[in-house]
Amino acid sequence: MSQTRRILLAEDNANDAELTLAALARENLADEVVVVQDGTEVLDYLYRRGQYSQRSDGLPAAIVLDIKMPKVGGLEVLRMIKADPELKTLPIVMLTSSREQGDLLRSYQLGVNAYVVKPVDFSEFSAVVSVMGAFWMKVNEAPPTASS
Repeated sequence: MSQTRRILLAEDNANDAELTLAALARENLADEVVVVQDGTEVLDYLYRRGQYSQRSDGLPAAIVLDIKMPKVGGLEVLRMIKADPELKTLPIVMLTSSREQGDLLRSYQLGVNAYVVKPVDFSEFSAVVSVMGAFWMKVNEAPPTASS
């Protein structure tokens, strides 16, 4: 497989982003992890707008999305991606601190592929991200893309 295995990580908490990156790197789960801090950046990245207008070709193999983000929240980003015929098959994992039943239900209603609550404990957080990353980047068979 010569295609770059890329993860788009949408996380506004710098500590959580750093922990996620460390866990993914330790397991060598992606060739590239692009970190964005809000929902607007997720959409700009996917639609190649603004600072991402010159980004490399291809879509991420998976998107790891937080629910509570500035500008455009994770649920709205999820809704927009799943409503777009070109993007709707992208695997999306909610990685969030929200245990609210409403967030969980709404995420699945909008088409999320997995909903993972962030553990508070550092070692548990790292283990969860490693398992999540291994599944989506090594085990899961991603849908074909237009460039495949």
